[in-house]
Amino acid sequence: MNHFLHTSRPNPKPWPTKKPSHRSPLLSLSLLALFASLLFFLSYYSLTPSSPSPISPFNRTLSSRFPQCTSSQAPFLGEKFLWYAPHSGFSNQVSEFKNAILMAGILNRTLIVPPVLDHHAVALGSCPKFRVSSPGEIRVAVWNHVVELLRTGRYVSMADIIDISSLVSSPIVRAIDFRVFASLWCGVKDFDCFLASNEQSSLFDSLKQCGSLLSVLNGKVDICTYAVGEDCRTTVWTYQNGDKDGVLDSFQPDEQLRKKKKISHIRRRRDVYKTLGPGSEAESAPLLAFGSLFTSPYRGSESYIDIHEAPRDQRIQSLIDKIAFLPFVPEIVSMGKEFAEKNIGAPFLCAQLRLLDGQFKNHWKVTFLGLKQKLESLRRSPHPIHIFVMTDLPEGNWTVNYLGELARDSHNFKLHLLREEDELVIETAKKVMAAGHGLRFGFVPEDFGIGGLKKHCPSEILPDVLLYIEESVCSCASLGFVGTAGSTIAESVELMRKSGTCSKQSLTKS
Repeated sequence: MNHFLHTSRPNPKPWPTKKPSHRSPLLSLSLLALFASLLFFLSYYSLTPSSPSPISPFNRTLSSRFPQCTSSQAPFLGEKFLWYAPHSGFSNQVSEFKNAILMAGILNRTLIVPPVLDHHAVALGSCPKFRVSSPGEIRVAVWNHVVELLRTGRYVSMADIIDISSLVSSPIVRAIDFRVFASLWCGVKDFDCFLASNEQSSLFDSLKQCGSLLSVLNGKVDICTYAVGEDCRTTVWTYQNGDKDGVLDSFQPDEQLRKKKKISHIRRRRDVYKTLGPGSEAESAPLLAFGSLFTSPYRGSESYIDIHEAPRDQRIQSLIDKIAFLPFVPEIVSMGKEFAEKNIGAPFLCAQLRLLDGQFKNHWKVTFLGLKQKLESLRRSPHPIHIFVMTDLPEGNWTVNYLGELARDSHNFKLHLLREEDELVIETAKKVMAAGHGLRFGFVPEDFGIGGLKKHCPSEILPDVLLYIEESVCSCASLGFVGTAGSTIAESVELMRKSGTCSKQSLTKS
C-alpha cells in the first residue's frame, strides 16, 4: 500500500545516523487526514452493496470479471433467462428440450436454446438407482462440451434441427440462441466462427471460465445466477396439481438400496412455480440454471418432472399441447419425403433396429422376432416387400443374422437404406446449415449484430443429419413401422406417424 501511495516520490535516502527527527504538527495532521480518507474509501467499496443483498467475495469477482452480469448493467433489458444441461442421445435431448420450454413458460423466462450435443458426450446416470451426476457437475460438463463444439466448428443449434417457429411466434415462449446469450453474458464476440488457433485459444478459455462461474454454483444465489440444486434424487417438479407442496413422492429408495448405497435422499413433490417463481429466492436472479431436465415414468411416478396437464392455467395447458410433438425443420422433412417417393417409390415398411447401444445389444432375438412377425403378416402379395432399414449395425455385420437373410432373399424382399456419404444426406446437411434457423428467432438486443456471427466464418463442418432423415422416411412408411422396444428413437418415429408428418397421399401407389 505504501508503494501505491508514494509512487511519485524519489527513492528514499539512507537513514540519518545522528540527527534527531523533528515532525511538524501540520504534517502529522495531514497524514492523519489522508489515512482517514483512505480508510473511508476502502470501507465504502467493501461494505456498500451494488444490489439489494450483500456481495460476497465471489460475487465481487464475478461482477468485476463480467460486469454485464449485474442486473443494473445487463444488456438484456430486464430479461430473465432459463438455462439447463441436456445430455445423452438425441431423443433424450429433445425430451429435455420440451421440458425446458415448459419450465420457461411456467416461470415466464426466456429459454436459452442449446446445441445438439454429441451422442452420449455427457451422461446423467440412473435416477431409479439414485446414482446420478449432481446438477453442478452436469452443468460444467455440458458447458465445456458446448465450448468444444464451438471450437471445432461442429455447433448445431437444437432449433436448426427441431422446428420451433410455431412456438416462438406466440407470446408464451421466448427464446434466445445460446451463442447470442453467451456472447452477451460472457462478453465474447464472434466465437462461433473460429476453429482452434493460438490467436483464439484465450477467447475459448474466457468462454470456459465464464461457464465455470455460471455452472459450479449449486443451489446458491449470487448477483446474477440462481443454480437449481434439486435433482431426481430429491425432487419431482409439479405445477398446480392440487397436492400440498413438499409432500413425499410415491417412489422412494427401498431399504435395501438405502443400506447398500448408504442413500439418505427423500423425494418430495414440489410446485416449480412456488419454489422458483415470483416471491421465491430464485425469482430475482436474471439467470436460472437447471441441471438435467430429463424425466421418465417409473413405478407409478415420474423420475423428475410430473407436469402433464394444467387445467387451471389455459396458457400453460396450451403450451403442453403444442410441445407434445415438435417436428423436424422443413429441410429435413422434405428430404425424407423425397427419398420415400423417388428412391423407394412404392409402399414400404420401416424397420428401426437398435442392436449395438446399451441394453439393446443383448436383445437381438426379440428385436428380430418382431420384424419377422410383421413381414409374415404382409406376405400376401406376389411383389417383393420394400423395407427401409434404419439400424446401428454396420452392413458388414449383417451376414450371419436375420438382416443378411432378408438382403439375400431379393425375390421376396427389397431393402433400402441411407448412408452418411449419400448425396441426399450431404445436400440436406448443407440446406440445414444454410437455413440457420437457430439464429433467426428469439430475443436479440437491437444493437447486437447477428450478421457478425456468420459473416466472416469459414465453411462449417457439416452436421450429421442421417438419423433425422431416417426418422422422416419412417414417418412415410405406408405398410407400417417396426421399432425396437424401449428405444426412444422408436417412440419418436411413432409420434411422427401419429402426428401425420408425412402425407401418405403424396406417395406413389403400386
